[in-house]
Amino acid sequence: MSNDRIAFTVGPVLYYWPRKTLIEFYAGIAESPADTVVLGEVVCSRRHEMKLDDWCDLARDLAAAGKEVVLASQALIESEAELRSLRRMAEQGDFLVEAGDASALRLLAGRPFVLGPHVNVYSRPALAEHARLGAVRWVAPLELPLDAIARINPPEQPVCTLRNEPLVTEVFGFGRLPLAFSARCFTARHYHLPKDECGFRCIEHPDGLLLSTTEGEPFLALNGIQTQSAAQHCLIGEAQALRAAGVRRVRLSPCSQRFIEVLHWFDRVYHQGARVDEARIALDALSLPGGLVNGFAHRQAGLQQVFA
Repeated sequence: MSNDRIAFTVGPVLYYWPRKTLIEFYAGIAESPADTVVLGEVVCSRRHEMKLDDWCDLARDLAAAGKEVVLASQALIESEAELRSLRRMAEQGDFLVEAGDASALRLLAGRPFVLGPHVNVYSRPALAEHARLGAVRWVAPLELPLDAIARINPPEQPVCTLRNEPLVTEVFGFGRLPLAFSARCFTARHYHLPKDECGFRCIEHPDGLLLSTTEGEPFLALNGIQTQSAAQHCLIGEAQALRAAGVRRVRLSPCSQRFIEVLHWFDRVYHQGARVDEARIALDALSLPGGLVNGFAHRQAGLQQVFA
């Protein structure tokens, strides 16, 4: 990989999709421009279409297709059963693991791992501390602007890993922003069901359950215990700014609607010289309700779109 090439990471599917849908989706990803694929259930352990062994089998298939594979742990651990699953994931030695929260750090300490976007790292000393634990890649928190990311892990003087190699910065570049997690399941509450008897209703909403303002404008999306933005964060026009900030990877978060086309548009703009305005028009036409935004990257409100 050349030093100025930005690699593409397909983030974990945040929604509850049927097993067949997942298998078909990743068959397409295997033939896509994606460099890395993150697999695993990061939102709710009650989702049972895929277990850890299933994810590992899928990981081996994707690795055979030439993709780097990372296994992602949950972002909110609430039970001993979830801890047992996390231990199993940490103990397997075939694939890197992405730490979803601090509970994973102790289990992964001393071996290479990816620092997920929901681990709070907002300074260079904090990033260096996690690098000493074994972090080799940092997925920056979603709300960090690009100039702050450049100061935390500057390209000219990056934080170093235990192997004395530059720690790689990855940025969330496309998808509904996962804003918060709660012990309460909002999807179950919407249907007036208790969390433990939810009937797995979130499988009916492949891109989350849309919430609108009283004026009818898309505002948030409910995804089980996760709250997301309705709009999709999109850094299709920020390739130059990302390179200047030392970002080596961009994460694209899957959606159910024509996601492979999104990947190809990013590849055309980032690596083949396609026009950004043309790509924005195409992606906006593909977008979920709420449209495209990029405010966080530019120190603006997250629901704004800034044209560089």
